[in-house]
Amino acid sequence: MKTARSTVTILDDYQGVALTSADWSAVLANHDVDVVREHISDPDTLVDRLGHSAVVVAMRERTPFDAALLRRLPALRLLVTTGIANASIDVAAANELGIVVSGTGGVSTAVPELTLGMMIALTRNIAAEDRSMREGGWQHTIGPGISGRTLGIVGLGKQGVPVARLAQAFGMSVIAWSPNLTQQRADDALEGVRAVSKQQLFSTADVITVHMPLSERSRGLVGAADLAHMRATAYFVNTSRGPLVEEDALVEALRSRAIAGAALDVYDIEPLPVDHPLRSLPNTLLLPHLGYVSTDSYAVFYADAVADILAFEAGAPVRVLAP
Repeated sequence: MKTARSTVTILDDYQGVALTSADWSAVLANHDVDVVREHISDPDTLVDRLGHSAVVVAMRERTPFDAALLRRLPALRLLVTTGIANASIDVAAANELGIVVSGTGGVSTAVPELTLGMMIALTRNIAAEDRSMREGGWQHTIGPGISGRTLGIVGLGKQGVPVARLAQAFGMSVIAWSPNLTQQRADDALEGVRAVSKQQLFSTADVITVHMPLSERSRGLVGAADLAHMRATAYFVNTSRGPLVEEDALVEALRSRAIAGAALDVYDIEPLPVDHPLRSLPNTLLLPHLGYVSTDSYAVFYADAVADILAFEAGAPVRVLAP
């Protein structure tokens, strides 16, 4: 008697590269694989698409899985998230429903590299000059170099440390702040980084970059009062999570030219609405959450997702996330 094939659904594969980033042959041999290229934000539409899925592979935090959604997916037995943590998945609710949540490895250099790239692109107006060149223009902006400037890092952790290291290689001085950062902890993390107060960081840094995990405690960590301390010549970079920053306050600071500009890869709502005011501000560099989007990262994400599925089917789930 032929065994019915179950469905594996891969969500939010915007670039259409999931099945070519790893060897899925062992999964394809026993499963129907449904690849979703577009983002599905409507819960009812999502339930319709996932109603028969035994396994779902989620790309980072693009699609939230709260308790209400999980309860509407009775066929779901394994939820794989790329990366080893996902604040958008209610792991406790999943466990109560008998759903295993597994993670994957990742590439730790992807976000720091993009952060430095965005910083240079913003300060030197690279995107604006590229657009001008394509329209027939030639050299109409000017901006500062970063060597000799001060970088202020909010969060000297997993991403903040390699950003600091790269900045030092470019000749920048690095200062840092987080709620529990001391000079001893800064010294232990990386030589040459100076721990300062939050106000001192925002008032003295030439460029400020945010690298904190999002939680209820850190939501809105950077507010209007902090942005008000920044100099008119200073730049702001966020490749971490949009809700860490009070978005309305940032928009106002950019609109009023209270700060020189902002490079953003993350937003309160993703994808960023087409009519969002950030899209029309000239002193911004905007990317569509590309921090972890690299061929190297995807190779790890999807190879580990395949391994997670095969391990689960063998009765020995790996990289299981705890509530």
